[in-house]
Amino acid sequence: MVVLNKIYTRTGDDGTTSLGTGERRLKSDGRLEAIGTIDELNATIGSARLNVEADLDAMLGRIQNDLFDLGADLAVPQDAARAERRLRVINAQVHRLESEIDKLNENLPPLTSFILPGGSPAATALHCARTVARRAERVMTALNTREPLNPAALTFVNRLSDLLFVAARVANDNGSSDVLWVPGENR
Repeated sequence: MVVLNKIYTRTGDDGTTSLGTGERRLKSDGRLEAIGTIDELNATIGSARLNVEADLDAMLGRIQNDLFDLGADLAVPQDAARAERRLRVINAQVHRLESEIDKLNENLPPLTSFILPGGSPAATALHCARTVARRAERVMTALNTREPLNPAALTFVNRLSDLLFVAARVANDNGSSDVLWVPGENR
């Protein structure tokens, strides 16, 4: 259980923060960039939840909890002592996302064009969350070239952006309100 009695500690005033191992790192460190981007993604999903139907809201709530798992995973480097006993994203979480994508995609018409982010307020918010998920994936992939990350964590964030794309189509009246790209339309 997490207990936070005091919100400010003053320990980060020097531009550093602690990882889950106690190691201090600059707040500009790539690992902290990844953790911060996952936090931003979680907040963006929280905002999107304000506009979605109950089933999608419950799904996104589960994902928000998984994103805290992902943040905890990132907070403890793979090679840290006792890292194997730390909370890690697991393949079952990836498989759940895949099942949810398949379920959401069942009633959607096939795409005949790329989709412009927009349509309903819910779809627009989900597209915004999708772009943050893609950025999180880029940040994590860059970090993984310097410090190995949990492969399931990398797969999770990749699948999450796919889920958010499909969820945006669902929020656009099962794709009927999707805004399609028309190549060269305004030349």
